[in-house]
Amino acid sequence: MSPSTDRPRRALVTGASSGIGAATVRRLRADGWDVVATARRADRLEALAGETGADVLAADVTSDADVAALVAHVRATGGLDAVVNNAGGALGLDSVEDADLAGWRRMYELNVLGTLRVTQGVLPLLRERGAGDVLVVTSTAALDAYPGGAGYTGVKHAERMLATTLRWELVGEPIRVIEIAPGAVATEEFSLVRFGGDAERAAKVYEGYQPLVADDVADTIAWTLSRPAHVNVDLLVVRPRAQANNTTIARTGG
Repeated sequence: MSPSTDRPRRALVTGASSGIGAATVRRLRADGWDVVATARRADRLEALAGETGADVLAADVTSDADVAALVAHVRATGGLDAVVNNAGGALGLDSVEDADLAGWRRMYELNVLGTLRVTQGVLPLLRERGAGDVLVVTSTAALDAYPGGAGYTGVKHAERMLATTLRWELVGEPIRVIEIAPGAVATEEFSLVRFGGDAERAAKVYEGYQPLVADDVADTIAWTLSRPAHVNVDLLVVRPRAQANNTTIARTGG
């Protein structure tokens, strides 16, 4: 949390074109933040800008050039108090034996190296501000394994270690490192992307219980960022009540 000033706090939210990212932009804007929203799909960002008044810039977090341009834009337009590293996603649900190497490589680029690029880029901006927050949205996949999930659990474990190690490396600086680890969240795209556009298979993930929705996760993000400057929420795990762990969900009608 930045030192108290008369200006609104300013956040960068990645993966903001849909789901948790878009919900986080809406929530932070409603809470009075200035927000820079970024994702690859410019048309969706423009719609979000029209709805919320957020500043938007299309960028791919797997591109060095795009991230450099994004950081330059944030610096030129007002600096930064917090970054919400939300861009990420899962591809497939294959066994280790049958794993798709290209899919794994894409997940590492997006979930791990994308978070690394953005975080490296904005740390100087947070220091210029005098304080700030690095928030990383991982997953309960970062905490445990499940059959068919080695690719996604692997990248989310790596992303969690990035955040944890960064917190240790920055100790003594007024920069908080926060991790949010959601369980099952029903968004319009996560499972659809994971299963290659198979809408029926994606819908079955959330049948028979009430999953979280994007607004639930945005609420936890906003809460952690609003804590007093001396309070760091190292890790916040948020699941549906029906979900005990990655593989145990109480479903009705099954």
